[in-house]
Parts: sequence; structure tokens; C-alpha cells
Amino acid sequence: MHKEISWRSTLIGAVGMLMIMATIALVVILTGSYNVAADERHTTPVEWALSTSMENSVRARAENVQPPPTFTSTMISAGGAEYKAMCQHCHGGVGAAKEEWVKGMRPQPPALASAAKEWQPAEIFWLVKHGVKATAMPSFGDTHEDATIWNIVAFVKAMPSMSAEQYAAYAAESGSHSEEGEGAAHSH
Repeated sequence: MHKEISWRSTLIGAVGMLMIMATIALVVILTGSYNVAADERHTTPVEWALSTSMENSVRARAENVQPPPTFTSTMISAGGAEYKAMCQHCHGGVGAAKEEWVKGMRPQPPALASAAKEWQPAEIFWLVKHGVKATAMPSFGDTHEDATIWNIVAFVKAMPSMSAEQYAAYAAESGSHSEEGEGAAHSH
């Protein structure tokens, strides 16, 4: 009998705490008391919750993505033109700075020349194809073929081992970016 009362008390206490936490969250949401201005960083707990949620969500969804067996030099070259046209302004490149206006973005887009080491190819593919809500990272899946996205992934994964000169040469190889991967140009 004593264990049953203890169990019920614990359950009632836990439900009560959840209701209090939900009420506090609702008050914060409805009153607008959390500052969402992009020129102010998130609080540490909010930043942790958002980044951890994003990373785990991407990893879970990328498990079903099958990357090509290898990334060819042709894919990397084609990806360089795509990256320069669509990604460099926010993510920078090897020896290439992000655009000035990117400083006002929250969260800050990662510098992919170094961050590429932390992500698997399937995860980068998923990020490029689907984007990330509330981060300014658009989804390119509606406007670009999977082969083109894999070219971008090939280039991003190659960036950490590139010199600034190699990066500039890849990015300058094509004046337009490709639609079908491995080469066909298009414009927006």
C-alpha cells in the first residue's frame, strides 16, 4: 500500500511539473517575451536545443540517403561552380569570406570548408536538398536534380583539403552552374 501511494504521488508530482512547465512556455510564447531579433544571440539553452534538434533530425532522416560510391573529379568540378553560385555568399570558401550581410544572420551559417568534416555525405545531401527551417538555409530539392546536389556534396567534402588557389580554380572553372550534374548549364 505504501509503495502504491508513493508511486501515485510521484506520478501526480511529475504531471504537475509538466503542467507548470507547459504554462510557463505558453506564457513566453503568447507574450512575446523571448526576443527573436536576429542581431541578438539565442540564450545558451535555446541555442543548444535548436542545434541539437537540427543535428539529430538531419542524421535521422539522412540514414535512408544512399551516396554515390565515390566522388569523381568531374563531380567536384561541377560542384565548385554550383557552390560558388549558390552557397559561397553565406558559407564562404577556402580563402573566400562570407558576404558582409551574413554577419546579421542567426544562427550563423557554418564555414563549410571546416564544418564539412563533421557531416557525412548523406547528411550534407539532405541539408542541401531539404534546407533547414528558421535558419535561412533554403531547400534546393525543388529546383535542382539530385545529381546536381551530389556534385555540391562532392565539392563540399573536398573543400577541407583544398588550398585557396585550388578553391578559386574550381569555382572559376564554369561561369554558370549546372542542372543535371556532370555538366549541363542553366540559369535562374
